[in-house]
Amino acid sequence: MMNFKNIIRRHILVFLLLLTASGHALASTKLLILGDSLSAGYRLPAEQAWASLLAERWQKLSPPVAIVNGSISGNTSAQGLERLSVLLEQNKPNWVLIELGANDGLQGLPVEQLEANLQQIIEQIVQSGAKPLLMQIRIPPNYGKRYTTSFEKVYPKLAQSNQIPLLPFYMETVITKPEWIQQDGIHPTVEAQPSIADFMEKQLFEHILPSSK
Repeated sequence: MMNFKNIIRRHILVFLLLLTASGHALASTKLLILGDSLSAGYRLPAEQAWASLLAERWQKLSPPVAIVNGSISGNTSAQGLERLSVLLEQNKPNWVLIELGANDGLQGLPVEQLEANLQQIIEQIVQSGAKPLLMQIRIPPNYGKRYTTSFEKVYPKLAQSNQIPLLPFYMETVITKPEWIQQDGIHPTVEAQPSIADFMEKQLFEHILPSSK
């Protein structure tokens, strides 16, 4: 009788080990979003921001893809860089979407400083074993053509030199609809969030989802 019990226990142990191994095999791919108010959802309930909407969709995939939104409204590239190491250590993402720079531009900070900060962010992500995705950021033209042009050229330059994907600026799909812009003239409304989630899903699909299969 004891031998039979031992056999049963061994079978249960093997089953639990196989179940644990299966759980690790199905562990979700993880995307960290390092951004500012454009990804945090400025003046919106967190669950209604585009990142949360997309996270909800991707949790239903098989295997699921987890999205960690590490965005903070008002952050500059320097502040994002300062927070990055902790976010990487805590979350251990496979991918990191870099959506930073708008506040640098709105504050008129030196373009060279923006470029240096973004380069350090990219390097830290790569060193952690994750893969960076860089989003193009654009600013209003009232900052002067020279500054605006220099600012916007930083992104394709870094994407090319680091050989990483450059994603288009999602706000270009929003500004064509005035009703989708808040009264501050900068941030998208809650009504715009599902459309932004659709846009970002298409942009991220080819990079993120294949690794989850």
